[in-house]
Amino acid sequence: MTEQSDIPGDVLTVPEPRVGPRQVVYKDRYQHLYKVTADFGNFQKEYIVRDSGLRAGIVVVCEDSLLLVRQYRFLINGLSWEIPGGKVDEGETAESAAIRECQEESGLLCQELKPLVTFHPGLDTTYNPTHVFYTDKFVDTPRRHRDAREACEPVWVPLSRCVDMIFGQEISDSLSIISILSYRTLVDKA
Repeated sequence: MTEQSDIPGDVLTVPEPRVGPRQVVYKDRYQHLYKVTADFGNFQKEYIVRDSGLRAGIVVVCEDSLLLVRQYRFLINGLSWEIPGGKVDEGETAESAAIRECQEESGLLCQELKPLVTFHPGLDTTYNPTHVFYTDKFVDTPRRHRDAREACEPVWVPLSRCVDMIFGQEISDSLSIISILSYRTLVDKA
């Protein structure tokens, strides 16, 4: 495989690997891990990949503020400030998953979503393509639609404060960081 880089005259040559079959190492309802070997001719590389499927998130805007929710996260053993988001269920589109996740986490039913950014959190060992949308169109639904097991404390936070929270390490979730900074870039270009 030969790719042209952005540097004039610079050509990268990468051998096309022969990729072996995926061997499932572990599987549950949220993810599965598999092992695969790529043979590059002169060397082999083994990958352990965590596949948790598609994910969706949503930046909900009201005037100059964004909706953030607090959720308990095991790896930090505490509450995390995040945008609403989560797994795209089988048979569901990323857009409908973003709407569902926001309603579960905040009680807001979002409408007229616009695509913001799509990204991969990892390109070697994590399969979790992530689609993020934004909207300023929503209706508040009765609180019975909010799932307390999903999140607590939905709060409107000014965009400038959200950015400060990222650089102050109060927001440390990659989905939220990428989404908030992408939205800010969109706003700055407008």
